[in-house]
Amino acid sequence: MSNQRHVDVAIIGAGTAGMRSYREVSAQTDSVLLIDPGPYGTTCARVGCMPSKLLIAAAEAAHFGKHTDVFGITYDAPKIDGAQVMKRIRSERDRFVGFVLEAVDSWPESHRSNASATFISDHELRLSDGSTVTADRIVIATGSRSNVPAMFNDFGDRLIVNDDIFEWNTLPQSVAVFGAGVIGLELGQALHRLGVRVTLFGRDHLIGPLTDPNMMKAAEAIFKDEFDFLPHAEVTRRTRTEDGVQIDYLVDGVTQTADFDFALVATGRRPNVEGLGLENTSLTLDERGVPLFDVHNGRSGDSHIFIAGDANNRFPLLHEAADEGFVAGYNAAAYPDVRRFVKSSPISVVFTDPQIMMVGETYRGLTERAAEFAVGEVDWSDQGRARVMNVNKGLLRVYGERNTGAFLGAEMVGPRAEHMAHLLAWAHQSRLTVSQMLERPFYHPVMEEGIRTALRTLNRALEMGAPPPPRCLDCGPGG
Repeated sequence: MSNQRHVDVAIIGAGTAGMRSYREVSAQTDSVLLIDPGPYGTTCARVGCMPSKLLIAAAEAAHFGKHTDVFGITYDAPKIDGAQVMKRIRSERDRFVGFVLEAVDSWPESHRSNASATFISDHELRLSDGSTVTADRIVIATGSRSNVPAMFNDFGDRLIVNDDIFEWNTLPQSVAVFGAGVIGLELGQALHRLGVRVTLFGRDHLIGPLTDPNMMKAAEAIFKDEFDFLPHAEVTRRTRTEDGVQIDYLVDGVTQTADFDFALVATGRRPNVEGLGLENTSLTLDERGVPLFDVHNGRSGDSHIFIAGDANNRFPLLHEAADEGFVAGYNAAAYPDVRRFVKSSPISVVFTDPQIMMVGETYRGLTERAAEFAVGEVDWSDQGRARVMNVNKGLLRVYGERNTGAFLGAEMVGPRAEHMAHLLAWAHQSRLTVSQMLERPFYHPVMEEGIRTALRTLNRALEMGAPPPPRCLDCGPGG
């Protein structure tokens, strides 16, 4: 590459959002540059969604054989080969990453720069290879990384984040997990089920992304029943020892001391915007240094700069990053003809057991905007198919708007929540009322009948009358 270059569009970051932006831009112009220092592979494939689900799959296999006696079936205690568990995880992880690398390698070499970028001005970027790029439009898609508060530095080289787990050659004996968010819950429970001694240190009784107090209480009870989980831990000392880490914490005012091989810090993620030189641009930044932007077009203010994916600090989810990458790429290519796009209904899933899901508006969001809403619920302990399968744990809460009967959202901890989430997200995006949802078919006996039970209680709470009967084809108006 020459020391100076001009392109129509420069894309900073080759993760899910950046790759999707590239596809949209390159379909419209050959004057495009995708800038990323590597390694390529996307957060999802390399250290996120896929390797974590591989770990969880192994954990579920180990867990299943220990809990079949209720059916009159007993297995010998599972023998967990930590080296083999991690070998499969790394092998399959590398396979997923390989697909991403193949895609990037298939793009013209002139479209790629294996470097990092820093803004010199609104249109100029200085690359770490010593070159300068001037771009008419720019997409920021730099992703995110694990957030590690400074207080955890006391753990020294025994401090790990989720990325590090997937490089293990075998499983350790013990791990302290800090943070009961999505990553902490998923990895903490999975490691526990694989025979690792785990203590999960939470804060403020927060459980994953849940916001409904009833949901949080139900989820806390479920996870505390399975493994050592302190939902509001008061840690008084953290230190690196010769063989691992040592932690002092209070339980009912009494100091407890515990030793672990590693301390997994899972206290959220932060956008990769430091070092981009955004202070050298005219963009308006928020308190975390992220450009303010329109969620419907990805554009920062009225500028030619767009932002997509985890870098925008909204939802660190692959499908969101892909959608935002499309929007940013489309608008960067079409600029100044910038268009706004409809956002999909919010949907999130936590792959614990039982799973957690959230759809549409949250309980906290509805409360904060003073919405007039009612709540319906089902307790999975009494749901027919859930009892048959011996997975009858959890709670589903659904929210509906008073006066209109519109379905607003849901929060759940319970069996097969990933599937429930899609049904409810489609209903939410289709703007169905609770009554209209109850007109849809529910097979028997299936878990999804639990949704119908919750909707029926919500319909009564909304005072919308009895659930509608099947529609009469031969009846006249009102018949």
